[in-house]
Amino acid sequence: MAIVQVKDLIEAGVHFGHRASRWDPKMRPYIYGKRNLIHIIDLRETVRGLLRAHRFLAKVASGNSLVLFVGTKRQAKEAIEREAGRCGMPFVSERWLGGTLTNYRTIRDRLKRLQELETMWLPANENPAKIDLPGYMRGMLNESGKLDLNKAPETAAIRGYSKKMVATLSRELSKIQRNLSGIRDMTRLPDAIVVVDPKREHIVVKEAKRMGVATVALIDTDSDPDEVDLPIPGNDDSIRSIELVLTKLADAVLEGKAAVPPEQTSNAPRPRPYQGSGQGSGTNSPAPTTAPWGRGPAQPVAVDETAGSEKPGVAGAAR
Repeated sequence: MAIVQVKDLIEAGVHFGHRASRWDPKMRPYIYGKRNLIHIIDLRETVRGLLRAHRFLAKVASGNSLVLFVGTKRQAKEAIEREAGRCGMPFVSERWLGGTLTNYRTIRDRLKRLQELETMWLPANENPAKIDLPGYMRGMLNESGKLDLNKAPETAAIRGYSKKMVATLSRELSKIQRNLSGIRDMTRLPDAIVVVDPKREHIVVKEAKRMGVATVALIDTDSDPDEVDLPIPGNDDSIRSIELVLTKLADAVLEGKAAVPPEQTSNAPRPRPYQGSGQGSGTNSPAPTTAPWGRGPAQPVAVDETAGSEKPGVAGAAR
């Protein structure tokens, strides 16, 4: 059975690209045609990209590895948080901090600082490991979404600070939570990254290439597909399009996690399933000459017949 139907892709507007004047010539193999100065994406290539990405992410998740979901644009933020939470994977939806991958040790230090600040709001002698800190801190917010000192327990350490110091610590806590809350449980580097709009998230793609982390990207006609390992050509500005693609990718992760043997623990050593062309300083193995899934429309890919074998007829429409 096909993982997605062409009809669903058309209804979600996945086939709409950018204006022809904004295109990247390297996207030519993925473009079906042009209507009213708008490029129309070939949905056969979208289905092929989804099939490759689905197989790859299922394989990565079956090795008990991490898949990081990244999408900071307004249209993708809600879908990224929802789908990453559904499959139990880390995510970045607010802002990508430079060095999140290449300077991961510093990021972990900031996450330790986050836990220190949250512990100040706990009752005295309370063990933070036995409490759901994110849920507890949500209970400390007032109606305007700001931390309220009056809701803190009487024995909480935060009550021992001056009013000015409480305001300073609260601002620091809110800032770290906003930027790093999605990766607070990411105890190691991911083995794959799902990116929405790699042109906007170019820093993410560069860091992933440097560290040898495979990238799966929903890519529009204005981006360079050679920068990512697994391009999925499609509309990266439509909320429905982003939600549809992310749902299928999250399903792939859940499918892979379901195949993990119960006795396999998260501490077991896992070989990285793919090392990209850009190797990090900590990687000694050479990069493979070709990716295991194949790349580009010239590669033979088995596409389900139910997904459509002919180019879909699309009436011209502006985005």
